[in-house]
Amino acid sequence: MGRRPQPDIKNRLLDACADYALAHGLPDRLGPLATATGTSARMLIYHFGTRDALLRAVLRHARQRQLDTFGDLLRARPDEPYTTTLDRAWTSITGPDGRPYLQMFGQLRESAVQQLWPDFRRTATTDWLGPLEDGLRSIGRPELATLVLAVIRGLLMDLDATADTTRTDRAFRDFLAAVEHLPSDSRSTAYRSQELASSSTTSTDRPQSTPMLPPQALKRCQNPQTSPSSETGRSPR
Repeated sequence: MGRRPQPDIKNRLLDACADYALAHGLPDRLGPLATATGTSARMLIYHFGTRDALLRAVLRHARQRQLDTFGDLLRARPDEPYTTTLDRAWTSITGPDGRPYLQMFGQLRESAVQQLWPDFRRTATTDWLGPLEDGLRSIGRPELATLVLAVIRGLLMDLDATADTTRTDRAFRDFLAAVEHLPSDSRSTAYRSQELASSSTTSTDRPQSTPMLPPQALKRCQNPQTSPSSETGRSPR
């Protein structure tokens, strides 16, 4: 029987490959990864099966690192306003610790590597909504998660295109200042309506709402003895 891949060795190789990809970008050949890990392309294939399987594993591993690091930064803290938490997270995401992830996943969106992770764009969006909703709930505005995420993603695209850190930092802080001035004890009409609609489906104490019916149909429902002919004044044929 042949030897089976050893999980510990495979995990060490995966860590080293992710380190290389974050520092230099994801290569399209195994050679650079073999050199970075101190092994051979043949051993990488032995542990991961195929080149695409290795590259896919590297991308997902790097993505999980990003989620672990920045997901923690987005958690609400009892000793500070959540806008301060978001400001610090932005500084980290756009700083030396976050730039490698932005560059690597920017490459993923723009190249044929997209084939390795077809649903990356959707995943890269929905992964952040949960942590943002939880954090924004601390100021009574969980419904702003989509808006906050859209602003962050838009400014990151701006920063990638222009490298204008000063302007994008100022824009994000102006946005946070606007969030701070929103009422913290009330929520948007849309969000309240959504909650009311949800609660009405489970409540047994409230009367059921009357369906939207035409006046004549409603009159017949209320008085079943009334016939269509008595409403119109015409005799039935």
